Amino acid sequence: MSPHTITAPRAPTAPSPADAGAVATSLREFLAFKLGAEEYGIDILRVQEIRSYEEPTRLASAPAFIKGVVNLRGVIVPIVDMRLKFDLAQPSYDSFTVVIVLNIGHRVVGMVADGVSDVITLAPEQLRPVPEFRSALDSDHLLAIGSVGERLLILVDIERLMTGPEMGLVEPSLQ
Repeated sequence: MSPHTITAPRAPTAPSPADAGAVATSLREFLAFKLGAEEYGIDILRVQEIRSYEEPTRLASAPAFIKGVVNLRGVIVPIVDMRLKFDLAQPSYDSFTVVIVLNIGHRVVGMVADGVSDVITLAPEQLRPVPEFRSALDSDHLLAIGSVGERLLILVDIERLMTGPEMGLVEPSLQ
């Protein structure tokens, strides 16, 4: 593992078999990441690793939000800049910028974020419905709004987003 790689934490040890049914189905873990001033969350089980940002090799005719590709241990990985995808302010790349490497639809995809903060476990009562509105991020790609005290997390269905036809990255999985 390189000094610039952080492996995402995995779920803690499972509860005893007597408790496993209720606990396992009710709690979900999300990796919290920042884009501008907002905080988003994605299913931790989709995260392979978190890497420091390195300039990708640009591909001709790729949409602006596809920054290019990088070679990750012999695998060519497309890199999506989420600030560009979500029509946020022009991204700036600094020492906090990271690439979240995801396993989506039997393919590896990198997602640029302004930084990651932590892994958050949410219970069903901490999830709020997403209000309907027009935005750059289709509400079909949003799971819920996670609420932890005063902190709000926009929970993204990252598999649905990355396998959407406008992305053109991966085929929807057959799961």
